Amino acid sequence: MAILYDEVRRIFHLQTPGTSYVIGLVKDGAAPVHLYWGRKIRPGAEERLLRRGWRHAPAPFPGDNTLSYDWLPLEYPGYGTGDFRHPAYEAQLDDGTTAVELIYDSHRILRGKPPLEGLPAVYVESDDEAETLELVLVNRYSGLKAVLSYTVFARHDAIARSVRFVHEGDRPIRLLRALSASVDLPGSRYDWLHLSGAWLRERMIERRRLTTGTQGIESRRGASSHQHNPFIALLSPDADEDHGDVYAMNLVYSGSFAAQAEVDQYGTTRLSIGLNPFDFGWLLEPGESFRTPEAILVYSAEGLGAMSRTFHRLYRTRLCRGTHRDRIRPILINNWEATYFDFTEEKLLEIARSARGLGIELFVLDDGWFGKRNDDTSSLGDWKANERKLPGGLRRLAERVRDEGLLFGLWIEPEMVSPDSDLYRAHPDWCLHVPGRRRTEMRNQLVLDFSREDVCEAVYRMIADILSSAPIGYVKWDMNRNMTEIGSAALPPERQRETAHRYMLGLYRVLDRLTREFPHVLFEGCASGGGRFDPGMLHYMPQTWTSDNTDAVARLKIQYGTSLVYPAIATGAHVSAVPNHQTGRVTPLDMRAHAAMSANFGYELDATALTEEEKEQLRRHVALYKEIRHLVQFGDLYRLLSPFEGDEAAWMYVSEDRAEAVVFYFRVLAEANGPFRRFRLKGLDPDAAYRLEPLDGREDANGSGSVYGGDQLMWAGLHAETGPGDFRSRLWRLTRV
Repeated sequence: MAILYDEVRRIFHLQTPGTSYVIGLVKDGAAPVHLYWGRKIRPGAEERLLRRGWRHAPAPFPGDNTLSYDWLPLEYPGYGTGDFRHPAYEAQLDDGTTAVELIYDSHRILRGKPPLEGLPAVYVESDDEAETLELVLVNRYSGLKAVLSYTVFARHDAIARSVRFVHEGDRPIRLLRALSASVDLPGSRYDWLHLSGAWLRERMIERRRLTTGTQGIESRRGASSHQHNPFIALLSPDADEDHGDVYAMNLVYSGSFAAQAEVDQYGTTRLSIGLNPFDFGWLLEPGESFRTPEAILVYSAEGLGAMSRTFHRLYRTRLCRGTHRDRIRPILINNWEATYFDFTEEKLLEIARSARGLGIELFVLDDGWFGKRNDDTSSLGDWKANERKLPGGLRRLAERVRDEGLLFGLWIEPEMVSPDSDLYRAHPDWCLHVPGRRRTEMRNQLVLDFSREDVCEAVYRMIADILSSAPIGYVKWDMNRNMTEIGSAALPPERQRETAHRYMLGLYRVLDRLTREFPHVLFEGCASGGGRFDPGMLHYMPQTWTSDNTDAVARLKIQYGTSLVYPAIATGAHVSAVPNHQTGRVTPLDMRAHAAMSANFGYELDATALTEEEKEQLRRHVALYKEIRHLVQFGDLYRLLSPFEGDEAAWMYVSEDRAEAVVFYFRVLAEANGPFRRFRLKGLDPDAAYRLEPLDGREDANGSGSVYGGDQLMWAGLHAETGPGDFRSRLWRLTRV
């Protein structure tokens, strides 16, 4: 790790353990330009990476026609002074004009990584873990200043970028666009990759060849969304799991975002990510400042697998935080699909007792415990236990669950309000709305206005009172709809377009207070499942409910796509009853368990309705997961077979010292008289010997207890035997001998 500055050549060379990122200052620093991002290179003649020459383009530097903003690889580009590509920033002055040019003024290099006040971000625990470059750009006409921040890490091949705008002039300025990162890459021969989807079908991998023009994804929903995750990557055409160049960006933010790649007329590519400029504006009065969310940039020369492991290690250790960051996560059972809204205290306790007998460690009470909540038409905002269902309230139920030997967890949805609620009747102006217009409902609910400090304080107090009232060790924080009529009764007209971002800042403040005040509580994020699975939420809640779709076959793709960026310890996965409530599919209990064991393991079914045979299977699954969860939750992931490319899926988790591994294999549909198959493992020590043990109790051609060389397992592979029938899976453990 190092940030080197050559004063003579005016070159900044940022180095991680395996990568370099190089910035140059041309024309006495007027324009910071991007010179290189890729494999680590030695400092030397980096300035020669910039090609100069005349083109039919505006010339911003008098007397020099060899440089133009229209093709220079600008480090933080604007619009209106010669660059016609997508800008990273746009500001409107009080005279209505937007030709605002930011030029280099100064810089400083810091040990460590300053926190981003009010925003989630990766962090360091000591200053020797990172170095930070701050490049100061100014527009002397208006007094607008932008401080570009770059942090490089000693142990991670990642760069954290953000921007802080400061208004040092004397007239108001309106920010219209404020992206977090922009990189101009040479050439355009890349594939574009992102994660798209919908409710029940989140984070599907989409890959296609980049073409001239702009390709992009965005969310305008006020959440990172089911539809598009705030992650993009450019890949060399030959890149796969283990080979080829990958340039990736991930935004540490939970609201509306935009990300795009633009191929210009000269065949170069601009990759950028940040707040969505659509319906965004931010008024800067003299003396005020604005901070963009953080973007994490990862380059890999070894394909998508190495990229993923970089994100996983960084997020697991330096994005997630708090008491539970480094702790094994408990196996839970959630009552939702077992009872929905129709339950009594005794029914819940029956489920808890049955779960305890299976070895499960945490019981979670889902929706329906508060107000008059017998369906989804009322009571959000009225966070008082319904004592008709729960005599004695939450405390008595939680204590009785605890007496059964389980932790007690609770579902809440604090960002929402039902029109049929005491809270809404008392404070109808507390929701997002536009006066005199329809208040659009979804799932019979409206969105509370978290841009308001009084709303945030009220919600914080309600949830803090609940968490103080009973022995609660886990919270599932849900959010079941996106924003419409995005307006705030507390903001003046000129600041209405700040509402959605102020909402996120308010939510982050509430989450920060609650997670610090109740460090013993394990928080899990949820947004109709995976509608807000992003790094911003992981900073406060170290795991996320991955999808409301619990079908094992569907989960193969959902969890595989999620794993491109997010670690298994952050991924909630449950075994549910069959026929599955989302797809109607019937899959074997083993396959459902193996799919869920690939992440944070749990159950979403009625444990009291199981047969004795099923209970015995569950006991085996629970005991097995307890043996391997240290590998799943803290090991390195290697994807082996993609469910997006065929009828099979496989992945494995390897301990940091490569002494242990666990391998998962799935086959969706049977094939009559099919070929014998083998698949190769990854991440092992080729010079070591490993004992192979099937963990599903089934013998196969690989041999139980057989010893293999790590080289044989990786270069020759294992037999993929599942036996006859659809929806089959296998599970093996490897131990170095």
